[in-house]
Amino acid sequence: MSNPLDHIRTLGRHQPPPPTRELTAVSADGAGIAVEVHGPQDAPAVVLAHGWTCSVAFWAAQIRALSDRFRVIAYDQRGHGGSPLHAPVGTGKLADDLEAVLAATLAPGEKAVIAGHSMGGMTIMAAAGRPGFREHAAAALLCSTGAHTLVPESTVLPIGRGAVRTWITGQILSSPLPIGGRPSGISRRAVKYGTMGPDSTPQMVEACARVIHACPTRTRRAWSFVLSSLELSEGVRQLDVPTEVIVGTADRLTPPVHARDLAGELPDCRGLTELPGIGHMTPVEAPDVVTDRITSLAAAHLTPGTTAGGTNETPDKPGEPGRTKESAT
Repeated sequence: MSNPLDHIRTLGRHQPPPPTRELTAVSADGAGIAVEVHGPQDAPAVVLAHGWTCSVAFWAAQIRALSDRFRVIAYDQRGHGGSPLHAPVGTGKLADDLEAVLAATLAPGEKAVIAGHSMGGMTIMAAAGRPGFREHAAAALLCSTGAHTLVPESTVLPIGRGAVRTWITGQILSSPLPIGGRPSGISRRAVKYGTMGPDSTPQMVEACARVIHACPTRTRRAWSFVLSSLELSEGVRQLDVPTEVIVGTADRLTPPVHARDLAGELPDCRGLTELPGIGHMTPVEAPDVVTDRITSLAAAHLTPGTTAGGTNETPDKPGEPGRTKESAT
Protein backbone atom coordinates (compact mmCIF):
# COMPACT_ATOMS: atom_id res chain seq x y z
CA MET A 1 0.00 0.00 0.00
CA SER A 2 1.38 3.44 -0.93
CA ASN A 3 2.09 6.03 1.70
CA PRO A 4 -0.61 8.75 1.64
CA LEU A 5 2.12 11.39 2.01
CA ASP A 6 4.03 10.29 -1.09
CA HIS A 7 2.41 13.00 -3.20
CA ILE A 8 3.96 15.74 -1.07
CA ARG A 9 7.25 14.02 -0.30
CA THR A 10 7.91 13.70 -4.04
CA LEU A 11 8.56 17.30 -4.99
CA GLY A 12 8.64 16.94 -8.78
CA ARG A 13 10.09 20.03 -10.41
CA HIS A 14 10.52 21.59 -6.97
CA GLN A 15 13.16 18.96 -6.16
CA PRO A 16 16.62 20.58 -6.50
CA PRO A 17 18.66 19.13 -9.38
CA PRO A 18 22.36 18.27 -9.02
CA PRO A 19 24.66 21.11 -10.08
CA THR A 20 27.10 20.97 -12.96
CA ARG A 21 29.70 22.66 -10.79
CA GLU A 22 30.08 23.87 -7.19
CA LEU A 23 32.44 26.53 -5.89
CA THR A 24 32.97 28.94 -3.02
CA ALA A 25 33.05 32.67 -3.71
CA VAL A 26 35.06 34.63 -1.13
CA SER A 27 33.35 37.82 0.00
CA ALA A 28 35.06 41.07 0.99
CA ASP A 29 35.27 40.08 4.67
CA GLY A 30 36.45 36.55 3.95
CA ALA A 31 33.03 34.90 4.22
CA GLY A 32 32.64 31.83 2.05
CA ILE A 33 29.56 31.88 -0.18
CA ALA A 34 28.43 28.53 -1.56
CA VAL A 35 27.62 28.68 -5.27
CA GLU A 36 26.05 26.19 -7.67
CA VAL A 37 26.34 26.43 -11.45
CA HIS A 38 23.90 24.59 -13.70
CA GLY A 39 23.82 24.26 -17.48
CA PRO A 40 26.32 24.81 -20.31
CA GLN A 41 29.45 26.69 -19.37
CA ASP A 42 29.39 28.80 -22.55
CA ALA A 43 25.69 29.76 -22.34
CA PRO A 44 24.33 33.21 -21.40
CA ALA A 45 24.23 33.66 -17.64
CA VAL A 46 21.36 34.01 -15.18
CA VAL A 47 22.08 34.67 -11.47
CA LEU A 48 19.53 33.76 -8.78
CA ALA A 49 19.52 35.24 -5.25
CA HIS A 50 17.12 33.64 -2.76
CA GLY A 51 15.31 35.20 0.18
CA TRP A 52 15.38 35.09 3.97
CA THR A 53 15.33 31.56 5.48
CA CYS A 54 15.63 29.92 2.04
CA SER A 55 18.49 28.47 -0.03
CA VAL A 56 19.47 27.51 -3.57
CA ALA A 57 16.86 24.73 -3.35
CA PHE A 58 14.12 27.38 -3.44
CA TRP A 59 14.93 28.01 -7.12
CA ALA A 60 14.63 24.35 -8.18
CA ALA A 61 11.83 24.93 -10.72
CA GLN A 62 13.69 27.80 -12.40
CA ILE A 63 16.99 25.92 -12.45
CA ARG A 64 15.30 22.92 -14.09
CA ALA A 65 13.52 25.07 -16.67
CA LEU A 66 16.41 27.36 -17.57
CA SER A 67 19.55 25.23 -17.40
CA ASP A 68 19.10 23.67 -20.84
CA ARG A 69 19.85 27.03 -22.49
CA PHE A 70 21.39 29.24 -19.79
CA ARG A 71 24.27 29.01 -17.36
CA VAL A 72 22.28 29.29 -14.14
CA ILE A 73 24.26 30.55 -11.16
CA ALA A 74 22.54 30.21 -7.79
CA TYR A 75 24.09 30.86 -4.40
CA ASP A 76 23.30 30.54 -0.71
CA GLN A 77 23.12 33.83 1.17
CA ARG A 78 25.45 33.93 4.19
CA GLY A 79 24.11 31.74 6.98
CA HIS A 80 21.80 29.87 4.62
CA GLY A 81 22.30 26.50 2.94
CA GLY A 82 25.98 25.80 2.47
CA SER A 83 27.17 29.33 3.36
CA PRO A 84 28.24 29.71 7.02
CA LEU A 85 26.89 32.62 9.05
CA HIS A 86 29.78 35.10 9.02
CA ALA A 87 29.06 38.11 11.25
CA PRO A 88 28.14 40.86 11.02
CA VAL A 89 25.14 40.80 8.72
CA GLY A 90 23.56 43.74 6.93
CA THR A 91 22.61 45.10 3.53
CA GLY A 92 26.21 45.99 2.81
CA LYS A 93 27.13 42.34 3.31
CA LEU A 94 24.36 41.28 0.92
CA ALA A 95 25.93 43.54 -1.71
CA ASP A 96 29.45 42.31 -0.94
CA ASP A 97 28.38 38.69 -1.31
CA LEU A 98 26.60 39.24 -4.63
CA GLU A 99 29.63 41.08 -6.00
CA ALA A 100 31.83 38.16 -4.93
CA VAL A 101 29.57 35.65 -6.68
CA LEU A 102 29.54 37.70 -9.89
CA ALA A 103 33.34 38.03 -9.84
CA ALA A 104 33.82 34.31 -9.21
CA THR A 105 31.50 33.06 -11.93
CA LEU A 106 31.47 35.62 -14.76
CA ALA A 107 34.23 36.73 -17.09
CA PRO A 108 35.29 40.39 -16.89
CA GLY A 109 32.57 42.48 -18.49
CA GLU A 110 30.25 39.50 -18.99
CA LYS A 111 26.59 40.37 -18.47
CA ALA A 112 23.86 38.40 -16.72
CA VAL A 113 20.20 38.68 -15.85
CA ILE A 114 20.03 38.83 -12.06
CA ALA A 115 16.84 37.70 -10.32
CA GLY A 116 16.15 38.08 -6.62
CA HIS A 117 13.30 36.91 -4.43
CA SER A 118 12.45 38.78 -1.20
CA MET A 119 15.81 39.34 0.54
CA GLY A 120 17.41 38.40 -2.79
CA GLY A 121 15.64 41.36 -4.39
CA MET A 122 16.87 43.52 -1.52
CA THR A 123 20.36 42.22 -2.32
CA ILE A 124 20.03 43.53 -5.88
CA MET A 125 18.89 46.93 -4.60
CA ALA A 126 21.72 47.05 -2.05
CA ALA A 127 24.30 46.25 -4.74
CA ALA A 128 22.85 48.48 -7.47
CA GLY A 129 25.48 51.20 -7.13
CA ARG A 130 28.43 48.84 -6.71
CA PRO A 131 31.04 48.60 -9.50
CA GLY A 132 30.86 44.79 -9.61
CA PHE A 133 27.11 44.83 -10.04
CA ARG A 134 27.18 47.53 -12.68
CA GLU A 135 29.86 45.63 -14.60
CA HIS A 136 27.80 42.47 -14.83
CA ALA A 137 24.09 43.31 -14.59
CA ALA A 138 22.24 43.40 -17.91
CA ALA A 139 18.75 43.35 -16.40
CA ALA A 140 17.05 42.47 -13.13
CA LEU A 141 13.92 40.75 -11.86
CA LEU A 142 12.57 41.64 -8.41
CA CYS A 143 10.15 39.05 -7.00
CA SER A 144 8.06 39.65 -3.88
CA THR A 145 10.29 42.26 -2.31
CA GLY A 146 10.43 45.76 -0.90
CA ALA A 147 12.87 48.54 -0.11
CA HIS A 148 11.63 49.77 3.30
CA THR A 149 8.86 49.61 5.96
CA LEU A 150 8.65 45.83 5.69
CA VAL A 151 7.32 45.17 9.18
CA PRO A 152 4.73 47.99 9.29
CA GLU A 153 3.28 46.91 5.94
CA SER A 154 3.24 43.17 6.69
CA THR A 155 -0.23 41.67 7.00
CA VAL A 156 0.80 38.36 8.58
CA LEU A 157 -1.10 39.49 11.66
CA PRO A 158 -4.75 40.04 10.58
CA ILE A 159 -5.36 43.32 12.41
CA GLY A 160 -5.28 46.95 11.29
CA ARG A 161 -2.05 48.71 10.44
CA GLY A 162 -0.44 50.52 13.36
CA ALA A 163 2.05 50.38 16.20
CA VAL A 164 0.53 47.28 17.82
CA ARG A 165 0.62 45.23 14.63
CA THR A 166 4.13 46.42 13.84
CA TRP A 167 5.44 45.47 17.30
CA ILE A 168 3.82 42.02 17.38
CA THR A 169 4.90 41.24 13.80
CA GLY A 170 8.47 42.17 14.65
CA GLN A 171 8.40 39.89 17.68
CA ILE A 172 7.11 36.99 15.57
CA LEU A 173 9.68 37.41 12.82
CA SER A 174 12.61 37.68 15.26
CA SER A 175 11.46 34.90 17.57
CA PRO A 176 14.36 32.85 19.00
CA LEU A 177 12.25 29.69 19.03
CA PRO A 178 13.88 26.91 16.97
CA ILE A 179 12.05 25.73 13.87
CA GLY A 180 14.47 23.05 12.66
CA GLY A 181 13.81 19.40 11.93
CA ARG A 182 11.31 17.95 9.50
CA PRO A 183 8.15 19.95 8.85
CA SER A 184 5.06 18.86 10.77
CA GLY A 185 1.44 19.24 9.81
CA ILE A 186 1.18 22.32 12.03
CA SER A 187 4.32 23.90 10.62
CA ARG A 188 3.20 23.26 7.04
CA ARG A 189 -0.06 25.04 7.77
CA ALA A 190 1.88 27.93 9.32
CA VAL A 191 4.16 28.17 6.29
CA LYS A 192 1.19 28.16 3.95
CA TYR A 193 -0.70 30.80 5.93
CA GLY A 194 2.26 33.12 6.45
CA THR A 195 4.05 32.86 3.13
CA MET A 196 1.82 31.34 0.43
CA GLY A 197 -1.49 31.79 -1.33
CA PRO A 198 -4.57 29.74 -0.42
CA ASP A 199 -4.43 27.59 -3.55
CA SER A 200 -0.80 26.48 -3.13
CA THR A 201 -0.48 22.75 -3.77
CA PRO A 202 0.83 20.30 -1.15
CA GLN A 203 4.00 19.91 -3.22
CA MET A 204 4.62 23.65 -3.15
CA VAL A 205 3.98 23.87 0.59
CA GLU A 206 6.26 20.92 1.27
CA ALA A 207 9.06 22.40 -0.85
CA CYS A 208 8.87 25.74 0.99
CA ALA A 209 8.53 24.13 4.42
CA ARG A 210 11.66 22.06 3.85
CA VAL A 211 13.87 25.01 2.95
CA ILE A 212 12.52 27.16 5.80
CA HIS A 213 13.01 24.37 8.35
CA ALA A 214 16.59 23.91 7.17
CA CYS A 215 17.47 27.52 8.06
CA PRO A 216 19.29 27.74 11.44
CA THR A 217 17.57 29.77 14.16
CA ARG A 218 20.64 31.99 14.58
CA THR A 219 20.58 32.89 10.88
CA ARG A 220 16.84 33.54 10.88
CA ARG A 221 17.10 35.88 13.89
CA ALA A 222 20.20 37.73 12.69
CA TRP A 223 18.69 38.62 9.34
CA SER A 224 15.26 39.43 10.81
CA PHE A 225 16.73 42.46 12.59
CA VAL A 226 18.29 43.66 9.32
CA LEU A 227 14.97 43.36 7.51
CA SER A 228 13.04 45.12 10.27
CA SER A 229 15.13 48.28 9.81
CA LEU A 230 15.58 48.02 6.04
CA GLU A 231 16.09 51.23 4.07
CA LEU A 232 17.12 50.80 0.45
CA SER A 233 15.51 53.81 -1.25
CA GLU A 234 18.87 54.98 -2.57
CA GLY A 235 19.52 51.53 -4.02
CA VAL A 236 16.20 51.66 -5.88
CA ARG A 237 17.21 54.97 -7.46
CA GLN A 238 20.57 53.50 -8.49
CA LEU A 239 19.07 50.35 -10.05
CA ASP A 240 19.02 51.75 -13.57
CA VAL A 241 19.21 48.53 -15.58
CA PRO A 242 15.97 47.26 -17.20
CA THR A 243 14.01 45.79 -14.30
CA GLU A 244 10.75 43.89 -13.96
CA VAL A 245 8.75 43.49 -10.74
CA ILE A 246 6.51 40.57 -9.73
CA VAL A 247 4.24 40.28 -6.69
CA GLY A 248 1.38 38.09 -5.54
CA THR A 249 -1.81 39.81 -4.49
CA ALA A 250 -2.03 37.49 -1.45
CA ASP A 251 1.52 38.25 -0.27
CA ARG A 252 1.42 38.93 3.48
CA LEU A 253 5.15 39.48 3.99
CA THR A 254 5.77 42.00 1.19
CA PRO A 255 2.28 43.08 0.08
CA PRO A 256 1.70 44.65 -3.36
CA VAL A 257 2.17 48.17 -1.97
CA HIS A 258 5.92 47.50 -2.03
CA ALA A 259 5.95 46.34 -5.66
CA ARG A 260 3.86 49.33 -6.74
CA ASP A 261 6.25 51.68 -4.96
CA LEU A 262 9.22 50.01 -6.66
CA ALA A 263 7.59 50.21 -10.09
CA GLY A 264 7.05 53.93 -9.60
CA GLU A 265 10.56 54.64 -8.30
CA LEU A 266 12.83 52.44 -10.45
CA PRO A 267 14.63 54.39 -13.20
CA ASP A 268 13.93 51.75 -15.86
CA CYS A 269 10.99 49.58 -14.79
CA ARG A 270 9.82 47.46 -17.71
CA GLY A 271 6.69 46.12 -16.03
CA LEU A 272 4.85 45.22 -12.85
CA THR A 273 3.06 41.86 -12.78
CA GLU A 274 0.51 41.25 -10.03
CA LEU A 275 -0.47 37.59 -9.68
CA PRO A 276 -4.00 37.07 -8.30
CA GLY A 277 -4.17 34.78 -5.26
CA ILE A 278 -0.42 34.13 -5.15
CA GLY A 279 1.47 34.61 -1.90
CA HIS A 280 5.05 35.57 -1.07
CA MET A 281 6.76 32.52 -2.59
CA THR A 282 6.32 33.49 -6.25
CA PRO A 283 9.14 31.35 -7.74
CA VAL A 284 7.51 28.27 -6.19
CA GLU A 285 3.85 29.27 -6.45
CA ALA A 286 4.05 30.71 -9.98
CA PRO A 287 7.17 29.04 -11.39
CA ASP A 288 6.23 29.39 -15.05
CA VAL A 289 5.59 33.12 -14.76
CA VAL A 290 8.90 33.75 -12.99
CA THR A 291 10.79 31.59 -15.48
CA ASP A 292 9.10 33.37 -18.40
CA ARG A 293 10.10 36.79 -17.06
CA ILE A 294 13.72 35.71 -16.67
CA THR A 295 13.73 34.24 -20.16
CA SER A 296 12.19 37.38 -21.68
CA LEU A 297 14.73 39.63 -19.98
CA ALA A 298 17.56 37.41 -21.19
CA ALA A 299 16.23 37.41 -24.76
CA ALA A 300 16.00 41.19 -24.76
CA HIS A 301 19.22 42.07 -22.96
CA LEU A 302 21.72 39.21 -23.31
CA THR A 303 23.66 37.84 -26.22
CA PRO A 304 25.52 34.50 -26.13
CA GLY A 305 28.38 35.14 -23.72
CA THR A 306 31.91 34.00 -23.16
CA THR A 307 32.81 31.30 -20.68
CA ALA A 308 32.75 32.10 -16.99
CA GLY A 309 35.82 33.48 -15.34
CA GLY A 310 36.95 35.28 -12.22
CA THR A 311 39.69 34.77 -9.67
CA ASN A 312 37.96 35.13 -6.29
CA GLU A 313 37.11 31.46 -6.13
CA THR A 314 37.85 28.21 -4.34
CA PRO A 315 36.87 25.43 -6.81
CA ASP A 316 35.49 21.96 -6.29
CA LYS A 317 33.59 22.55 -3.09
CA PRO A 318 31.24 19.32 -2.90
CA GLY A 319 10.18 55.18 -17.49
CA GLU A 320 6.38 54.65 -16.54
CA PRO A 321 6.01 51.02 -15.91
CA GLY A 322 3.40 48.90 -17.53
CA ARG A 323 1.17 46.94 -15.17
CA THR A 324 -0.39 43.57 -15.88
CA LYS A 325 -2.41 41.07 -13.91
CA GLU A 326 -2.00 37.38 -14.70
CA SER A 327 -3.23 34.05 -13.58
CA ALA A 328 -0.42 31.85 -12.33
CA THR A 329 -0.97 28.56 -14.02
